[in-house]
Amino acid sequence: MQDTPRDTAEGITRERHLVTGAFGYSGSYIARELLARGHAVRTLTLSQDRTHEFGNQIEIHPLDFTDEAGLRTALTGVRVLYNTYWVRFPKAGFSQDEAVRNSIRLFEVAKDAGVERIVHVSITKPSLSSPYSYFRGKAEIEAGLQTTGLPHSILRPAIFFGGPEILHNNIAWMLRHLPVFGIFGDGEYRLRPIHVRDLAQLAVETGTHGGDEIIDAVGPETFTFKDLVRRIGEAIGYPRPLIPVPRPIAMAFLGLLGLFVRDVILTRQEVGALMDDLLVTDSPATGTTRFSTWLAEHGQDLGRNYASELARRRNRQAAYEQL
Repeated sequence: MQDTPRDTAEGITRERHLVTGAFGYSGSYIARELLARGHAVRTLTLSQDRTHEFGNQIEIHPLDFTDEAGLRTALTGVRVLYNTYWVRFPKAGFSQDEAVRNSIRLFEVAKDAGVERIVHVSITKPSLSSPYSYFRGKAEIEAGLQTTGLPHSILRPAIFFGGPEILHNNIAWMLRHLPVFGIFGDGEYRLRPIHVRDLAQLAVETGTHGGDEIIDAVGPETFTFKDLVRRIGEAIGYPRPLIPVPRPIAMAFLGLLGLFVRDVILTRQEVGALMDDLLVTDSPATGTTRFSTWLAEHGQDLGRNYASELARRRNRQAAYEQL
């Protein structure tokens, strides 16, 4: 049996763990949780020069999928790999098909390097037959992980809140700036958000498990989209009339607004998946933080600035939460 990879410094024995994207959103919370538990942390990142909070606590390696030897070096001596790598939508050289291939390659190299366990962040209700490339790609990655034979935990969050997230912040930004808020269809489709810190704690806890598992990573509350927007408006002090809008008209408006903010606000696939109720499950809650409580405490901070996905891709130096 292989010895558990460890670092020893100043008389303290620490397991070594690796997080992809430790300077990004969910990855930073996982890294923070690992450090709090006394582990040594490495990261594979596309943003080696990004400003971050960790100082020299994290060992940094480039996330270069063309450099298999470099990936193996980074993964050697690591007990658990936490994979948050993904591409939200294809744009400017990024593709979801490529993200699938890259993720599976990463898992294969991890196995060769002696990694003992993988914790992978997926999505609720992935399916190989999904009409949405996001959900189909996530299912393909899960299948690829399962074929490696490595013990693993697959976490399936619906949507995050807390920290520098995009969706709730930008809903609030639009509520602050627009006289009315357009809702796709009837707005009765549902979401079940989990606080990103709860997801990180779940990820690190499942890193200690044995065997294989799939867990829906969801919070204790479920909201219709209409109710979610209404609650955000009330929390920030900008309750707006919610107007049902046909999807083609709403997408056209979002496209124009996206040109103004130089970003992709929502894709047609994201809207379709939302309206098809793919961001909700009936599984037991794995997060404890209630969105309603968090919103009451932090709502006034939401939407003061627009949070841009593309700006975070373009600028790999600025701190993630400042973009």
